[in-house]
Amino acid sequence: MENTSLSHILIRGARQHNLKNIDLDIPKNKMVVLTGVSGSGKSSLAMDTIYAEGQRRYVESLSSYARQFLGVMDKPDVDKIDGLSPAIAIDQKTTSKNPRSTVGTITEIYDYMRLLFARVGHPHCPNCGREIQRQSSTEIAQTIIKIISELKDFKSEKGVRFFLFSPIVKDRKGEYSALFDNLKKQGIVRARVDGDIVSLKERFDLIKTNKHTIDGLISRHSVNHKKVGESAEAKNTFSDIFASV
Repeated sequence: MENTSLSHILIRGARQHNLKNIDLDIPKNKMVVLTGVSGSGKSSLAMDTIYAEGQRRYVESLSSYARQFLGVMDKPDVDKIDGLSPAIAIDQKTTSKNPRSTVGTITEIYDYMRLLFARVGHPHCPNCGREIQRQSSTEIAQTIIKIISELKDFKSEKGVRFFLFSPIVKDRKGEYSALFDNLKKQGIVRARVDGDIVSLKERFDLIKTNKHTIDGLISRHSVNHKKVGESAEAKNTFSDIFASV
């Protein structure tokens, strides 16, 4: 009984090039390798039969306007192929060796993968594993308030003092004199450099050959439970603060 399951690609009577009227069931969602001596029909089956038929069917489903730019591939010499999906083929290419090359750059799919992950992917924090989501300024303010409300000093009159930083440089070499001058022109007078808060009004030099991490100090605040609960105006103040980061 012939396997009609959607889990397989069914090939019957493939005679393309040097294929000898073969029948084959190829499982989907699996890593399948076609191997054999030169001239055994690997490329004839993979490229000239399966890929050619999958591409031909996909192009035929498009409008006549789109087909004139893509062109329709010839139908391969095969009795029947069932279970095909739109196909993508990556040709083997001879390229110059480069120690910085990757599978993505050699096969020229790197840019497509970047676009795919940027548009479709869901980024996650490498430390806690939680999904990274875009937040409004109000949501960011509420998250910060929730974090500091769990601290001991939040219940005291003194409250909790916290800083808002804007990340600028992460583990990169350089002395960054021009960067500090630019920050001062923008009204930022303090920064966190390699974990220490420094005044940009004072002159200091970074070792050019060392890696540095620099965060601009946007603002400083002190808040306690009374300030948070006073009115909705307090929340609006926080929203304005975070929107400027």
